[in-house]
Amino acid sequence: MLPEGACNDRFRADLDSVAPPGVRLGISLSGGPDSLALLLLAAAARPGMVEAATVDHALRPGSRGEAECAAVICEELGVMHTILTAEWPEPPATAVQERARSERYRLLAAWAKQRGLDAVLTGHHADDQAETLLMRLNRGAGVRGLAAMRARSIVPGSDVPLLRPLLGWRRGELERICIDAGIQAIADPSNADGRFERVRVRQALARSDDIDPAALAAAAGHLASADDALDWAVEQEWRCAIEKRECALAYRPSDAPPEILRRLVTRAIAAMASEASREPLRARELDPLIATLARGGQATLRGVVCAGGPEWRFSPAPPRRQVPSRRDGNPV
Repeated sequence: MLPEGACNDRFRADLDSVAPPGVRLGISLSGGPDSLALLLLAAAARPGMVEAATVDHALRPGSRGEAECAAVICEELGVMHTILTAEWPEPPATAVQERARSERYRLLAAWAKQRGLDAVLTGHHADDQAETLLMRLNRGAGVRGLAAMRARSIVPGSDVPLLRPLLGWRRGELERICIDAGIQAIADPSNADGRFERVRVRQALARSDDIDPAALAAAAGHLASADDALDWAVEQEWRCAIEKRECALAYRPSDAPPEILRRLVTRAIAAMASEASREPLRARELDPLIATLARGGQATLRGVVCAGGPEWRFSPAPPRRQVPSRRDGNPV
């Protein structure tokens, strides 16, 4: 059942590039061909070092049965498997895929920590990468957004490493691995539901003879390298121009390009923030703030007082005062 030969060697090299041998890995197993191929490849490459978990989002009939089918496949492979069930106070009616994704990652991170796993692997591949790039292009994303998915990342909302060793593989290659292994992949009906943006982009790519998903995925890789270069430049500017003072950071603006300023201000706010937030700062927040600072004005963002002028200062905002109230509950 497990893949052999050149396919195995190729995957082992891809996996070794993101996860050193000897670490324990958890696989996010949906039961679709991508994650099933990942399971087969990882079980062959790192025998005894992988576990799998399937998230039952509990949003449609049959999802539990699909998770149980994934469990059977793992049992046949001798891979430990866990079903993680989402518990919704009320099932989401809007932004369903986004909320399901958030819940899935929350459950996977908790599972990885509970099981003592060193990282979580997902089956994202080159076609997924091409779709992500097009979606973000359509939203006007900057370099960081267009870098799309990274081979090494962090499970959102946690500190658990998230690894994607299949970003150089095409969807058809992964489907062939499942067929050769004699495994019937699960067909998620949401993957054909045109209400979802990713499905519409996938269908548009399939209809186009002029757009090469592999080339788009390669472009995302080049943009990731450019993003790393920008981070390197920000580090140089930070070391040279940021002065640490008591409970504050000071920066004397140079002729740094706008993108360097955005990233530097983002880093300064993160360093001084008193209000935790998982959401990164967006251009709609950063650009008005930088314009205010350049005019010599002041604004508070994410619990940080940002004061402009010849020198920009970033310091934690004072604690918010609690409004006293009478014993009868009416405010003073």
